[in-house]
Amino acid sequence: MKPYQISQQRWKFILLIFAAVIAVASLVYTNYLVRNLAHAERSKAQVWAMSTKNIMTMPDVDDEFITFIYAVRDSLNLPAIITDDKEEIIFWRNLDSTKTNIKPMHNDSVTKHLDYDPEYFQKQLAFMKKSHAPITLELENGQKWHVYYKDSWFLQQLRVFPYVQLSLIALFLIIAYTVFNSIRKSEQNLVWVGLTKEAAHQLGTPISSLMGWLELIRIKFDAEEDDTLNEMENDIKRLEIVADRFSKIGSTPVLTNHNLYEVIENYVDYFRVRTSNKITFELTGDKHVEAKLNVPLFDWIIENLLKNGVNAIGTEGKITVNISENIAKEEIFIDISDTGKGIPRSDFDSIFQPGFTTRKRGWGLGLSLTKRMVRYHQGQIFVKESEIGKGTTFRIILKSNLKYEATQI
Repeated sequence: MKPYQISQQRWKFILLIFAAVIAVASLVYTNYLVRNLAHAERSKAQVWAMSTKNIMTMPDVDDEFITFIYAVRDSLNLPAIITDDKEEIIFWRNLDSTKTNIKPMHNDSVTKHLDYDPEYFQKQLAFMKKSHAPITLELENGQKWHVYYKDSWFLQQLRVFPYVQLSLIALFLIIAYTVFNSIRKSEQNLVWVGLTKEAAHQLGTPISSLMGWLELIRIKFDAEEDDTLNEMENDIKRLEIVADRFSKIGSTPVLTNHNLYEVIENYVDYFRVRTSNKITFELTGDKHVEAKLNVPLFDWIIENLLKNGVNAIGTEGKITVNISENIAKEEIFIDISDTGKGIPRSDFDSIFQPGFTTRKRGWGLGLSLTKRMVRYHQGQIFVKESEIGKGTTFRIILKSNLKYEATQI
């Protein structure tokens, strides 16, 4: 694993641990509060049950005492239901008053009769049975009352609170990560643009000087058609193209229609004579496909992929470039295959990250730049297939007949 990957994963791991600590601490503390509050509410439910029992079974008590009992009973704010052994509802507390009606059985009687909406109360009773074990009261006549209750509104909210809190924290972390990552990338882009434009500026003077020295050599030695000097001229022109590429970083170059086969063929011909004779190149496929390209930048894509293939092959092998078109999807496929050492599947995505390299020397920017250039052409690049010891195929997908939107590179 490369240093940049270790650093990146360590930073993410620290953030993950920090978020996990917050989550666990919040859940533990909230559960502690919920347990204590639930215990207190059960005690209140028991007091309410006992006071209700006293009121309904002790009619001949002192007025002050009965007033006190009423006050104790009415202080409870928990939703609750009392039933007898037959599950008939005897009394209720803090439920929807529109679903109930208490009225005297007889005009001269203290005994009350409870009318209620059966469906509503059965739902409430079923929910209470699931929420807590009932409080059982034994009467003097041997009958038993069962008191069911559910959590107060405050306790219900407290149970949900940690999950709401964690969701908000997660949302905040995601937004913060996105914002800081965007700022970091923006700063990197500014540095990248500044460095590339300065590099292009610095290359300009020696390239112009080399062109002048080359002309002087031709005149001095009367070598207008010398093959060696012609190749030197091609290399100097290539340097001009490279400088032009760097000068376009941060700007919006123009895409125009080009024959894709001819563009790739021209660069392969240039690259072939600068590579070992033991590495062969083959260009196959549709020769008439057109695509919107910026040729200097597209050459940069092909150059990086061919160099990558040569480095993977090492001594002897073959690089094949195949062009095909999917007319139905209006897509152009460019497959660049080599017979090199191959890429582990676990690195298929990592190889396009800045800094990733398997070589002892190198910045690890080639494929990252390639992906950037392909995106500028409104395309995609990925590892189509690779097998260790047998080779790798990169696929570029470009759109044909597409109205491109110009973007900065």
